[in-house]
Amino acid sequence: MARARSRARSRPAAAAGLEPVTPLLKAILAIYTIVWVLTAIGPKYPSDWLLENLLVFAFVPVLAFTWRRFRFSDFSYFSMALFLALHAYGAHYTYAEAELGYRLQEWFGWSRNHYDRIVHFSFGLLMTYPIREIVQRKLRGRRFWASFIPLMVALGISSSYEIVESWVARLVSPELGTAYLGTQGDEWDAQKDMALAGAGAALALILAVGCRRLTGKELRELPPFARGNPR
Repeated sequence: MARARSRARSRPAAAAGLEPVTPLLKAILAIYTIVWVLTAIGPKYPSDWLLENLLVFAFVPVLAFTWRRFRFSDFSYFSMALFLALHAYGAHYTYAEAELGYRLQEWFGWSRNHYDRIVHFSFGLLMTYPIREIVQRKLRGRRFWASFIPLMVALGISSSYEIVESWVARLVSPELGTAYLGTQGDEWDAQKDMALAGAGAALALILAVGCRRLTGKELRELPPFARGNPR
């Protein structure tokens, strides 16, 4: 009896019905933390950096507080961390003045800094799979619904973000509106951003469905992410 109690105390994750945190997930969290800290040091426009990170300050705690109720797979955490890292880099410079965007502008002869468009596309590409995972595991969505619902949610979040972004710029810091919104003189910037997010979401679902048909497994069930796949 004493040994059983000792084992139970030594395995809190198992007692709580959770799989132990994998080394891969620890590495993902560590790398993202380093990226966020580095990009938080000396941002080009501190006030704009704060505005850009308001949603991050809300989103990350939600992931932490819901950990016991719904733990994503390592693949989903990797996808979310990669998107948040891209966002952190853009917030450091502002999207319209991101150094990587200027480099790409020179290499490809673009007429503007397209880093903001890259991140909006990445939102659909990287954040749609975690939504799909929720639909599959909690809503028991299969086939059509496991793809349709994530696509609609991704589009809804993208359009809602554009609306919230404009009001935050107006209410919190109107003088930073242009830098924060990053329109770069394009009156159709918001619509193009939403379209790119939708395209990224569609591509993510095509890859997920294609993987399922070719291998019989979800992306989160493939190495090296399989060990962090919750049951």
